[in-house]
Amino acid sequence: MHWACVPFDGLGVGQLYDLLALRSAVFVVEQHCVFLDIDGLDRQTWHLLGCDDDGRLQAYARLIPPGVKAADALIGRVVTAPAARGGGTGRALMTEALARCAQLWPGHAITLHAQAHLERFYAGFGFVPVGAPYMEDGIAHQEMRKETA
Repeated sequence: MHWACVPFDGLGVGQLYDLLALRSAVFVVEQHCVFLDIDGLDRQTWHLLGCDDDGRLQAYARLIPPGVKAADALIGRVVTAPAARGGGTGRALMTEALARCAQLWPGHAITLHAQAHLERFYAGFGFVPVGAPYMEDGIAHQEMRKETA
């Protein structure tokens, strides 16, 4: 997997198209979730893209700086392409996302809003639940937080 982590202004047109297409394919089509994906935050965030050897986008996460949406840094829009699942791509994506957050915003806690069925997956990276589960766009979610040193 080849990783790139760039601010919005550093994205190429092809990269932007690919990340929006992947987010739409998984969150809107596969998960049957009608929501406003282009929510105004993309311009203020860093975009983590994982491409295979042929340059196809296989994994993506949006890294939101502290102070933009919350006091913590946020990891969101975590997604792997259907063809890339089951081989550790999701774990590689989260490992890379955490490393990039530590580089970009050292010492800041990190929050994410996990789909509830993935709570154990994120707990494996040191995230702990915050508050009660809640519904967002028809899907059960759990806010989770990771303290950093």
